[in-house]
Amino acid sequence: MPAIGRVLHRKRRIAGKPAPTASRTLTALNPRPLTAHTLDDFALAAERALDPAAWAFFSGGAADEITLQGNRAAWQALCLWPRVLRALAGGHTRVRLAGRELAHPILLAPVAHQQLAHPDGEWASALAAAAQGAGYVLATQSNLPLEPIAQAVLADPGRGPLWFQLYWQADRGFNRTLVQRAEAAGFEAIVLTVDAPVQGVRDRERRHPLQLPEGVRAVHLRDLPAAATSPGTPDTYCAGLPAQAPTWDDVVWLQAQTRLPVWLKGVLHPLDARQAQGLNVAGLIVSNHGGRTLDTAPPTAQALPLIRAAVGDALPLVVDGGIRRGTDVLKAVALGAHAVMVGRPVVHALASGGAPAVARMVRLLRDELEMAMALTGCRTLADAGASLLHPAADD
Repeated sequence: MPAIGRVLHRKRRIAGKPAPTASRTLTALNPRPLTAHTLDDFALAAERALDPAAWAFFSGGAADEITLQGNRAAWQALCLWPRVLRALAGGHTRVRLAGRELAHPILLAPVAHQQLAHPDGEWASALAAAAQGAGYVLATQSNLPLEPIAQAVLADPGRGPLWFQLYWQADRGFNRTLVQRAEAAGFEAIVLTVDAPVQGVRDRERRHPLQLPEGVRAVHLRDLPAAATSPGTPDTYCAGLPAQAPTWDDVVWLQAQTRLPVWLKGVLHPLDARQAQGLNVAGLIVSNHGGRTLDTAPPTAQALPLIRAAVGDALPLVVDGGIRRGTDVLKAVALGAHAVMVGRPVVHALASGGAPAVARMVRLLRDELEMAMALTGCRTLADAGASLLHPAADD
């Protein structure tokens, strides 16, 4: 089992790749000293490094932030019931997801506007993920175009899966073109976000309004037709935005536009999970948008076992929301997830020290997972069953 003190990032593999030319020249990677020992350490460093508006954008939640806080509290409230005297030789963190074997079950979630955290933005976080064998999901609202990101990630033979997240736009032709760009570039799945027909009531952001600096923009939305960005008037229901939100019919349409598997991100209700399963989606990401949309929505640790029970064992599930420790990852697997996603820790690490810090963050989480597995008697993640959380459960 690797110790925390070992090299936690492959610095040369990251720094040795040239930055692609985007809307502006990217800076060379020149990280600050990496002194973080927990994911919370990265958050503290990021708060010091970012201006109040960027910090509010990345770290704030909806309304009273009950769901934001509840996500983490729900993982912490679950107890692990360790087993002892079990054979652990040959243990590993490998899992199967989307038809391939991964080194570990950690993926980096889509996060918008990463150049607000570091000039190298999504390019840095994507390469860090690849260097650590983690999956990477590029956001529609990326500040850097998808093609050079894909080219850099796909060049790494040890990488995890590479997916593209789609925010549905009112213009179907625009959605088709964007998805086909992702497919042509080598992305391996489309992740449709389904839980944000409107933005949540984010008090922190209203107190610290975000103005994107010059040269930072959502490059994939640059050619969005003007009609698709002006849905209605202020006196209509949510300014007309819900009328443009995707429906189940749009999911069927999207599946017909691409050869790539389609995942749905933002499913919490078991009935929605069953309906998605009936459409043969590739998988579900159990998510409440990190507590950024509907406040008082249930924590994902509560929703995950209900969705697993609703869909059975066949449908792949990934979960995000409040995962900050290796024990959280192990609990998620025990509740029925095939893998987990982390979002805010990505930009916290990025703001703290660029790509090497993101790589270190992933490695810390993986090391903690290995330690939690060993201490609970799990040689592999297949051993992490229901009895790990409920000693009376029959595995």
